[in-house]
Amino acid sequence: MATTTLSPRAESYRRSWVLDWLTTVDHKKIGVLYILNSFLFFFAAGILALVLRSELAVPGLQFLDERTYNEAFTMHGTIMIFLFVVPVLAGFANYIVPLQIGAPDMAFPRINALSFWLLPLGGLLIFSGYLFGGAAAEGWTSYNPLSNKTYAPGVGTDLWIIGLSLVGTASILGAVNFIATIFKMRAPGMTLFRMPIFVWTVLVTATLILLATPVLTAGLIMLFIDRNYGGSFFEPAAGGNPILWQHIFWFFGHPEVYIVILPAMGVVSEILPVFSRKPLFGYKAFVFATIGIGLLSFSVWAHHMFTTGVVFLPFFTFMTALIAVPTGVKMFNWLATMWRGALVFTTPMLFAIGFISMFLIGGISGVVLASAPIDFHLQDTYFVVAHLHYVFFGGSVFGVFAATYFWFPKMTGRRLNERLGKIHFWLHFIGFNLAFFPMHSLGILGMPRRIADYSPNAGWTIYNLISTFGAFVIAISIVPFLINVVATLINGERVGDDPWEANTLEWATTSPPPPYNFDRLPPVRSERPVFDLRHRHVDEPGHAIVAETEAQP
Repeated sequence: MATTTLSPRAESYRRSWVLDWLTTVDHKKIGVLYILNSFLFFFAAGILALVLRSELAVPGLQFLDERTYNEAFTMHGTIMIFLFVVPVLAGFANYIVPLQIGAPDMAFPRINALSFWLLPLGGLLIFSGYLFGGAAAEGWTSYNPLSNKTYAPGVGTDLWIIGLSLVGTASILGAVNFIATIFKMRAPGMTLFRMPIFVWTVLVTATLILLATPVLTAGLIMLFIDRNYGGSFFEPAAGGNPILWQHIFWFFGHPEVYIVILPAMGVVSEILPVFSRKPLFGYKAFVFATIGIGLLSFSVWAHHMFTTGVVFLPFFTFMTALIAVPTGVKMFNWLATMWRGALVFTTPMLFAIGFISMFLIGGISGVVLASAPIDFHLQDTYFVVAHLHYVFFGGSVFGVFAATYFWFPKMTGRRLNERLGKIHFWLHFIGFNLAFFPMHSLGILGMPRRIADYSPNAGWTIYNLISTFGAFVIAISIVPFLINVVATLINGERVGDDPWEANTLEWATTSPPPPYNFDRLPPVRSERPVFDLRHRHVDEPGHAIVAETEAQP
């Protein structure tokens, strides 16, 4: 009796959808998993932020004791940076980069799946300190000696170290995968200088991760040895040096700023030309500016250490100011792209413009802090907190929401509601500035960061109250976003394959794309192949044919 053998793809259709998603090696499904996992951690970090701001709204300890407050701000910073901003942008990159370069999948699909599943495991380990006597409470920078056994005797810090090591391993594996995919799997005709800017920013980001994250991992291992095996890397009494931890951490930590901001810059660089109905101004200048930021990012780490007295101030002041130059090139190019364009103020465009304006404020305050005499006054004050959030939140998070609204039709075939999207944007924009702009004044008035209480006579209460109100407005802004996503998935507007009339190759396939991404590819003769195809009005012969087979791991 003859038997029928099903293909691997046909067999996958017979499995339950839960098992299919848990075992998938499809870059698109893995990208969605990254995004969903990251947003879950984002909501957790947001709840912690509301708790922190509620405690600081007025003087006195209202809700938390000092230890619990320290745990909360440590978890908030760790989650936002390591478990939200970096992974969510990696999620969009997972989904979009193979499509933008015309590849059927990532170069190493199984490693891609492994790098994702290490993230929730690492995040759960970081959080599990709450189950064993208390989470880490030394701040997300974990400065020594605050993080040694004397001042942090519980296992919470050890679990934080192990969890971050897993998250770092996931980032390194993902970086190798992106670099291999971008260099080896581009479509015919897609030279390096025809790649979309988003792909360029992901490539530079992956390189930074590959060079910087092992340094942090080594530092975490050294700290773990000091805490548990009698090591002396950071212990002065045993001949170690606690300042060494700061060098190790910030040698990773400042490239990390660009690891979280460069992909968001790439998102904005994809959105602005589409809704300005113009090509990106100065494409090659933008590419070289991106590479320049990547190179310079390893020469500025010690501006975080001006007050330690162990770094050469003129050099790091100069290099910190110098890195603003390629960033300024990008600002000029974005504005020139919009200049005299046929602007369409969709929700993705609003978030992209919000990114530019908020990141500009963060960049200016960064140049202010680059001046050593000013930094001596503002070091470890709320001015630094304001600067950090205008870069990370005003930059990266605005970029994340811009990417969500822009690529949601590609991922689902449905477009998010524009009215709810605009409500989300304006509440988010107003709440963000109410929450963080007053912190500049608090820093100038001398309010130190990482404190749970302050004197009622310090003159800080009104600014803290405004900041707390703004934080709750940000939280309220997430409500229309969640309603929008759920309602759209249930009964949203169905759109075509290219609803925005966009430029890059991901819009040349169906929405959502098939498992193999493309039936065939249009010829790639510029950085805007879909724009070129749309304006030829003919289906030219000679399209590259993509085999309808899944990429083999």
